[in-house]
Amino acid sequence: MLVSLTYLYFCSTICINAELKRKGVKIREVTSEDAKVLSEIYNHYIEHTAITFETSPVSVQEMQQRINDVQESGLPYYVGELDGKVVGYYYMHKWNNRCAYSSTKEVTVYLDKDYTGKGLGSTLYKHLLEHVNRENTHVLLAGICIPNESSVHLHEKFGFVQSSHMKEVGRKFGEWRDVGHWILNLENQPK
Repeated sequence: MLVSLTYLYFCSTICINAELKRKGVKIREVTSEDAKVLSEIYNHYIEHTAITFETSPVSVQEMQQRINDVQESGLPYYVGELDGKVVGYYYMHKWNNRCAYSSTKEVTVYLDKDYTGKGLGSTLYKHLLEHVNRENTHVLLAGICIPNESSVHLHEKFGFVQSSHMKEVGRKFGEWRDVGHWILNLENQPK
């Protein structure tokens, strides 16, 4: 049975990868109508992983407010679609409200659980880096709950380097969790 499940996973991964390459992912600006699917994507991570330190599911109304907050701040918020289905999203937000940090932005990417490991995260990150406003953004920062090898790999693939490792700063599912920060200095990156 293990061989069969492994084979099925392998085949489904190949099919999804081929589908992503053949059809391409459409990336567009988020709308308030996306709040339902974004909350479904995000709530999976809240309920089943330590990737986010939130512990209660986010309502559609709360997600709509979060979308509005990012849009009103003038920062990017995009979704990735495949055949009209939202399969992931990214946004940037202020890392810290102190004025001296104004050119540092935190980046967030979440994928539909069925589309992880298929290249979608890379597609969204490539779009993000091509569309970041470099006039008012000097450093991008990503907070990652450690361990999370796939997220670390994704960020390092795009030039992010680890800048911190904070031990036991969060508690989720009855365990203390570490958080690391990865940064990307945009002045050192090609445009």
